[in-house]
Amino acid sequence: MKLKIYQVDAFDFVSRCFFPKLRVNEDPITGSAHCELTPYWAAKLNKNKLTARQLSTRSGLVLCELDKDRVILTGNAIDYMSGEITI
Repeated sequence: MKLKIYQVDAFDFVSRCFFPKLRVNEDPITGSAHCELTPYWAAKLNKNKLTARQLSTRSGLVLCELDKDRVILTGNAIDYMSGEITI
């Protein structure tokens, strides 16, 4: 596996996510992780709008905004599953 090199100082924070207990060697882009990381880095950097990069093999850019007790994530997504629920 070869990771791409990025100029990491162009981002407010970078991440990699591993979940071996769930049999996920490395997650390409993790929205739920960025929902946890955004409040932490917003407090550390004293800003509510952050640019994040997940540095997995299939990396991606995540724009993160802390709005009171909510995190708003923006970026490109690829559907990997669809379904239908009948209530």
